[in-house]
Amino acid sequence: MSWANTVVAIVAGDAREQEIARCAVRAGATVRAYGFPWPQEGIEGVYHASDAADALKGADIALFPIPGITPEGALFAPSCPEKIIPTREMLAGMNRPAHIILGWADANLKGHCEALGITLHEYEWDVDLMLLRGPAIVEGVLKVIIENTKITIHKSNVMLVGQGTIGSLLTHTLVALGAHVHVAARNPVQRAAAYAAGAEPLTLEDLPDHLPRMDIVIGSVPKRLLEREQLALLPKHALLVDVAAPPGTIDRDAAGALGLKAVWARGMGARAPVTVGRSQWSGIGRRIEGILEAKR
Repeated sequence: MSWANTVVAIVAGDAREQEIARCAVRAGATVRAYGFPWPQEGIEGVYHASDAADALKGADIALFPIPGITPEGALFAPSCPEKIIPTREMLAGMNRPAHIILGWADANLKGHCEALGITLHEYEWDVDLMLLRGPAIVEGVLKVIIENTKITIHKSNVMLVGQGTIGSLLTHTLVALGAHVHVAARNPVQRAAAYAAGAEPLTLEDLPDHLPRMDIVIGSVPKRLLEREQLALLPKHALLVDVAAPPGTIDRDAAGALGLKAVWARGMGARAPVTVGRSQWSGIGRRIEGILEAKR
């Protein structure tokens, strides 16, 4: 399929977007970019825009990051000096029909796109993409744990809250490393899978009975499930790692007030940007090809 005359804007993100931009150029698209770390040598074939509106000008398809939008509506762009908050004026410069492919959209972005006739394609919960970038996320979480604890993962007591795609990968890895893994999940099938992987399955209601013994707590549910009342049950040495999209599983402010160390490990896929960028592109590219096919 020819990508000729297709303009792709890549806005916000981290080093993964560099590789995604290279993949888009190789596919034959015209690529405009802004808001992610820009290499000193540039990216061959990619126009480095002056701001987000400039990148989106004349674009048929915009790619926004996977990590969730902040409560104030900003896209994930840790290296960008300003917050990139999509506005109606910013998006209005796109061609019609226009498409935005991203992890997930908040109500404001959905409202702007509906008003402008822009189609949103959300893929935060696509299992294939989650699995493709899962190994990098798991490695990143292990790095966070190792750098922020004084104990080994081996023989440590770990609580995983949530057992979706990433949570299940973490369960298998931590069990293999010799940790005593406990999994709290609402879904009985997920609890059964955790049991089969060698972890102790729990309901969310069981958490208060087990938190006092935990060394490490990992949250992977994009919903606040661990509030101050539950966090107060943890020992003071416990490490909290939140890998969920906003608002996260853990009340990190309450954790700090209680003297607990809490790390919001967003964007863990950036640990291996070339590998993860290419794997993300495998899914993004398929979606763009579907859009182009429908236009023929």
